Amino acid sequence: ARKHSCPSLSEHQEDKRASLASDQQFGPDGRSSDLPGSSSLTTKELQQNWRAVKQRERPVRLLFEIPSTRIVEHVLHKYVLYQVVVMRSGSFDSRRVSVERRYSDFSRFHHKLLEEFDEELEEVQLPRKMLSGNFSPESIGERRLALQDYLAKLYATRCVRHSPCFSAFFTEQEQQRAHGLLRAGQFRPAAELLQTVLDIQEKLLPWQKPTLLVPALAALAVCYRDLDEPERAFSAAQRALPPVRRYGLTRYRAPLLELLVDLGYQLGRPVAQLQDELTALRDAERGEASSHSLKEVVIQEFL
Repeated sequence: ARKHSCPSLSEHQEDKRASLASDQQFGPDGRSSDLPGSSSLTTKELQQNWRAVKQRERPVRLLFEIPSTRIVEHVLHKYVLYQVVVMRSGSFDSRRVSVERRYSDFSRFHHKLLEEFDEELEEVQLPRKMLSGNFSPESIGERRLALQDYLAKLYATRCVRHSPCFSAFFTEQEQQRAHGLLRAGQFRPAAELLQTVLDIQEKLLPWQKPTLLVPALAALAVCYRDLDEPERAFSAAQRALPPVRRYGLTRYRAPLLELLVDLGYQLGRPVAQLQDELTALRDAERGEASSHSLKEVVIQEFL
């Protein structure tokens, strides 16, 4: 039996129609934007309101490009790495972040999706494995375009783009490598990898829960703290705290608060409320909340 199925789009369509109607009725400043004859608005203001309405109506989508490939050769085997660029449309996206994946990564990803969405993916086919000629420029070029089209079709399938498996394909390998570097004390390269992960996750946020960001933000806070960059560490931990509170990620809450209080004192930030929250949490959990530091919690991820 399938574990998941795509929900009906009727509610989504009704929400979209209601949103568009609301956007057409009110401008960004709360005034009516569908009254071109209104004496309270100048022509310039009306034009600005209409531009704002059109900007809000423009859907945000993900675009996937595979602009390049490279062949990796080892003693006993070689393979092709495909550079996958993730971009957001609908607004200017200056952050072109990318990851590299092998065909075998795509294959494992596809089989995981079929375990949950077999029926929904009946018409979405992964390009077949080639038995010969894998490394000719023509074959690599054809597969590059086919994989790009495959990702676009997956994204167009609503239940797939909402699946944690979808986001994991673009970030899990980098997260694992980053945490390995962190455990080895190589905080600078770990932070660089984690920033790539975070950039991709932020692009995925319209279709994923904010909790998706917490492990990367917590790990970044640890890296920056150990790199003696308290401002960046404080900022990362501060961003992680709201979803931790909202979704009850208890293993992160006290360690994040403890780090924020320590860094806040160091930076001269007001931390009285954070200190009170940490004290109340420790009292409620009888000391269990303070049993691990944020670094210890982060190190346990992706083992």
